[in-house]
Amino acid sequence: MYGTVAVLAAIVFCYSVIADRLERTVFGGAIAFTAIGLALGTSGIGALQLSLNTDTLGTLAELTLALLLFVDASTADLRELVRSAQLPKRLLLIGLPLTIIFGVLTGSMLFDTLTLVEIALLATILAPTDAALGKAVVSDKNVPNRIRTSLNFESGLNDGICVPIFLAFLAFATNAAGESLFTEIAIHLIVEEVGIGAV
Repeated sequence: MYGTVAVLAAIVFCYSVIADRLERTVFGGAIAFTAIGLALGTSGIGALQLSLNTDTLGTLAELTLALLLFVDASTADLRELVRSAQLPKRLLLIGLPLTIIFGVLTGSMLFDTLTLVEIALLATILAPTDAALGKAVVSDKNVPNRIRTSLNFESGLNDGICVPIFLAFLAFATNAAGESLFTEIAIHLIVEEVGIGAV
């Protein structure tokens, strides 16, 4: 385990040395880390031995996500966001629900073995955009600041908006588990995630 941590630490250090130059190319951090993971993982040379079932990997993923979101929030242009608040509102309140609806419609045409609730769950999971995938647009100075700020703001909030929608669909899918058990799990999840986010 310590060997894996040392390898990961070395990768992060090496990446931080060349990150500025790398971000100016088409290969951003997401692509770089995916390529490194494929090369060093079980499909490559096998230097990284990580099990998807380990709690350590889940904790590492949560901490990484928290740090990435914190960095995004710290670089947000709040003045521009106040000036152009209508655009992210439209993205979140109109664009996001429409994306889920179109996802359900498309999924129902493509997946005849899934129930409508299962397709709705899948559409809700896939609807929130990832800021890392759109970083080339969000960090490009040629794109108007209003657009960049709105996209960055929307990508930071869409996951939180999709959680209650996801939980509602999950409630329909897991009626057999009992309403009180599901409510308890949902409340625990929301309180835990809000608490971690606040910290």
